Amino acid sequence: MTELTAERVRQGIVEHSRRLAESAVATDPGTAVPTAPEWNVAELVEHVGQTHNWVAEIIERRIADPTHLPTEMAVMPTDPAEWPAWLAESAQRVAAACSDDALDAPVFNAAGDERSGTRFWMSSVLNESVVHGFDAHVAAGRPTDVDADIAAALISNHLAMLTSPTWEMLRTESAHAIRGTGQRLQLVAGDCAWFIERLPDGAVWRTGRHEADVTVTGPAGPMFQTLVRRLPLDDAEAAGLTIEGDAALVRHWLDNTAHVAD
Repeated sequence: MTELTAERVRQGIVEHSRRLAESAVATDPGTAVPTAPEWNVAELVEHVGQTHNWVAEIIERRIADPTHLPTEMAVMPTDPAEWPAWLAESAQRVAAACSDDALDAPVFNAAGDERSGTRFWMSSVLNESVVHGFDAHVAAGRPTDVDADIAAALISNHLAMLTSPTWEMLRTESAHAIRGTGQRLQLVAGDCAWFIERLPDGAVWRTGRHEADVTVTGPAGPMFQTLVRRLPLDDAEAAGLTIEGDAALVRHWLDNTAHVAD
C-alpha cells in the first residue's frame, strides 16, 4: 500500500518541516543549495513557508475557482533564529487546514485529476516539505532520510503529477518526452510496486508488479530521492538500488521528469 492516512500526512508535513528548519539554521543563509542551484538556503526556507501558508489559505477559504487563488505571500522573518518557529507555525497551519472535515470539501485541485482538492494539496505540501528538506540537508552537509511509508506515498504522488492533465499543459516538453511506444518500467520497494508504461498518447502508471523492460529495486527512500533527482542515478547502487534490464530507459525517464520547484 502507498496511501497514507490523513493524520500520517499531517504529521509528516510538521516533522519534515521541522527537520528542514534544523538544517537551514545549521548553515549560512546565503549558502547555495546544490540540489536546487537557483536558490540559497534563505530562499529555500522562504519558499517552503510561503507555500505552507498559501495552501492553508486555499483550503481554509474553500477556494474552488483558480481565479480566486491567494495573491499575497507570507513574509519570512529576516532573523534566521526565527525561522524554525516560523516554519513550525506555517506547517501547523496547513496541517490544521487539512482537517478531516476538509478532506472532501470543494477545493481547487491544481493537478486536474480525480483527487479532491484538499487531498491533492496535502500530498503536494508533504512532497514540498520532504523534497526541500533534502535540499536543506544537502546544503548543510547533514544526512537525508525519509520513512519508507512516506517515501512510497510520495512516489505515487510523483507519478500522479507526471501523468496529470496539468503536467501535460504546463510541462509539455516533459510530458511529450516520456511518451513512447510501449516501453515499460517497474519500480519495486518492499511490498510496494509501480508499473509505468510509455504510450503514444502519454505515460500511464499503476501499482503492482508486471513484466517490464527494466526494473529498479531497493528501499523506498533512496528510490524517491532518485526519482526527484536529489540522489544521482550513478549513486543508486551505493544507496541500495539495483537496476535490471534496460538502464537507458531509467536514465531517460529521470532526465525528462525533474522535480520543478516553483
